[in-house]
Amino acid sequence: MTETSDEQHAVDTPSADGPAPERRAPDGSAPAASAPPTAPEVVDLDVVERDLSAVEVALNRLADGTYWNDEVTGQPIPEHVLVHDPLARRA
Repeated sequence: MTETSDEQHAVDTPSADGPAPERRAPDGSAPAASAPPTAPEVVDLDVVERDLSAVEVALNRLADGTYWNDEVTGQPIPEHVLVHDPLARRA
């Protein structure tokens, strides 16, 4: 268990009579500036819908026992293929 001095405790705890003190790194240096705000990510709903559809197909194939088989040939899909792409329908 490490002990903290009153001085170190004061740096980490805001005081009731003023603004919170600036936190410092263990070496005493100032903290890094926070990253600038970024614009929200644009989501392509067509891509999301396509991915969701592929997941639903995979879940249905899992339920009916055909998940591990190539849809066209009926041959087993190698495990490494499904590990790389769990939504694969062909070997």
